[in-house]
Amino acid sequence: MSELFTPLRIGSLELRNRIAISPMCQYSAEDGLAGDWHFVHYGSRAVGGAGLICLEATAVSPEGRISPKDLGIWSDHQIEPLQRITTFIHGQGSVAAIQLAHAGRKASHSDPGNGDCQLQPSQGGWTTVAPSPIPFAEGESIPQALDTEGIDKVKSDFKLAAVRALKAGFKVIEIHAAHGYLLHQFLSPLSNKRSDAYGGSFENRSRLLMEVVHEVLSVCPDGYPLFVRLSATDWTEGGWDIEETVRLSAQLKEAGVCLIDCSTGGNVPGARIPVAPGYQVHYAARIRKEAGIATGAVGMITNAAQAEEILQQGKADLIFIGRQSLRDPYFPLHAAKESGNEVLYPHQYARAK
Repeated sequence: MSELFTPLRIGSLELRNRIAISPMCQYSAEDGLAGDWHFVHYGSRAVGGAGLICLEATAVSPEGRISPKDLGIWSDHQIEPLQRITTFIHGQGSVAAIQLAHAGRKASHSDPGNGDCQLQPSQGGWTTVAPSPIPFAEGESIPQALDTEGIDKVKSDFKLAAVRALKAGFKVIEIHAAHGYLLHQFLSPLSNKRSDAYGGSFENRSRLLMEVVHEVLSVCPDGYPLFVRLSATDWTEGGWDIEETVRLSAQLKEAGVCLIDCSTGGNVPGARIPVAPGYQVHYAARIRKEAGIATGAVGMITNAAQAEEILQQGKADLIFIGRQSLRDPYFPLHAAKESGNEVLYPHQYARAK
């Protein structure tokens, strides 16, 4: 049995293999509600044999949506459609996770299929918020800097979203603190110019994320697996970097986080990112080694041999598959065959094995 198909225990949970479907926005919700597209999309990847399936960035508040088409979990009426998805995923032997998110200054945009541009109120957009009144890109509206009341609301929104996630049946929660969204905006000195308890020093810039982690864990059962997605670097001089990521990861472990989902970038438009197969894996390896916490590797991992090598070399504990799973929903079944591992096909598909 290869490492890729060896079960992984995280907190109180055991995954049947080390393949996770990375959260990827579908921009297909109405009023934040999961629909048929989400059911089929995530259900097909459960049939495909992944150990863990993480639903896309799911907004903890209406103003936290990237676009009007984002999935949401700010209201109780959004629980039931999500529960339908988790029930199916678990019925296939996979584990359902959800990524809780707030887009901050990157909110109020049209979806990529409709131009991916900032929406004004007359176009159905809304006022965005951020740690400081600095827009993400030139020409965009200036976001409103969060005051103490606004910060308290963000923490409460994440906590209430976690309560709903548990009711919906998710067995893992991931907090999105990467890709230039709100919690990442607080971490990076390029987007956080505050002079209060949430700005300036490393401790202050990481304060909101640590408080959100505390709020989420306060409503979770003992041993419940909490992940955090971090951008290990802004790929820009003077920005958030790997040294701060390692330091923060160690603190997150101490706070009760089980795994760091290691990505990069997203907070600075036009950053020069050296994209290549496995280009982010070395960050997962360093965080795992220096912070002593389990990590997930993601980024142009496209075949079983590549994933197996990452695990065999001790660079990560979990392999997140993103675009490759869009190309091939049954990647785990194909990877098992490619690497000579036995895998349980759904009985409905057994004749194709």
